[in-house]
Amino acid sequence: MVSADAIRTVVGIVGNIIALSLFLSPVPTFTQIWKKGSVEQFSPAPYLATLLNCLFWVLYGLPMVHPHSMLVLTINGTGLVIELAYVLLFILNSDGKKRLRVLVILVAEFIFVGIVALLVINLAHTYEQRSLIVGCICVVFGTGMYVAPLAVMKLVITTRSVEYMPFFLSFASFANGICWTTYALIKFDLFITIPNSIGTVLALAQLILYATFYKSTQRQLAERKRKGELGMAEVVVVGDTKKVGSVPHNGHAPEIREM
Repeated sequence: MVSADAIRTVVGIVGNIIALSLFLSPVPTFTQIWKKGSVEQFSPAPYLATLLNCLFWVLYGLPMVHPHSMLVLTINGTGLVIELAYVLLFILNSDGKKRLRVLVILVAEFIFVGIVALLVINLAHTYEQRSLIVGCICVVFGTGMYVAPLAVMKLVITTRSVEYMPFFLSFASFANGICWTTYALIKFDLFITIPNSIGTVLALAQLILYATFYKSTQRQLAERKRKGELGMAEVVVVGDTKKVGSVPHNGHAPEIREM
């Protein structure tokens, strides 16, 4: 008979793979941001929240805080590096005020986690005490990671568009929440169960919103493209001759006439 520990280990490994997919899911979004040189209406909140969450789970998984948590430590260490790269890219492609705000939050997160780590390691003298303190903090900020996209969900409902709510991030969050909730329930860990079960529900809500507003988003994008084509006027200057062209409704090349 397969032991609960063996099953939990397998689920944890699968969870690591899914969590890695979650961390990598924003790559298309940041590729778009990098190409355009602008973050447009994308929110930094999910990436800052996920970075802070990874910082605390790395602290939780350290041998001097919660021994035998290698799976938790490795995946969150990897996520820490990936999310930091996203935040730095966000800073590089933001305007002045937004760039400064995100940079200040980033620095504050590292200082905050550093202070907590020093206090816990030096003032709490047993594994149980350290695990309890850091675990409670992880519950708060782990939940915050999943709650962060609520601002984007509000934007989706207001605009009836999912353009700025990446599908793969929502889907990966849902799969990640299910897997880690299962992992926590096999050998009950309250600190892992609470944020991931909440995350599962919120990610499901995002997927429902995506299904609800996907068609209206496509209509909006098509309409925006059509208006851009119909409203486009070309001013061509050839030597000293000024020519004006417009895009006709039949889709053929614009008629050029001399002025």
